[in-house]
Amino acid sequence: MTDTPAVRMVQCVVLKKEAPGLERPVYPGELGARIWKNVSKEGWQRWVAHQTMLINEYRLVPIEPKARKFLEAEMEKFLFSDGAAKPEGYVAPP
Repeated sequence: MTDTPAVRMVQCVVLKKEAPGLERPVYPGELGARIWKNVSKEGWQRWVAHQTMLINEYRLVPIEPKARKFLEAEMEKFLFSDGAAKPEGYVAPP
């Protein structure tokens, strides 16, 4: 018999429904605790895709403190507000 761990469910603030939660914390501190409790795997993946687009469009270097601060602010908007805006003139790839 295989011991399969129970899937942790969360009321996802991104998807606006109950969904499987993250397997482990993905961000440190108080913001990380909020993400762990309120964001699903799928919601987090949506943020990762949005973050990648921001890094590419704005040509950010994620190790630079200014870029990290910008991305953290955008992450909080994306996950816990009405979403983060896309860069002006952004056209999604086909």
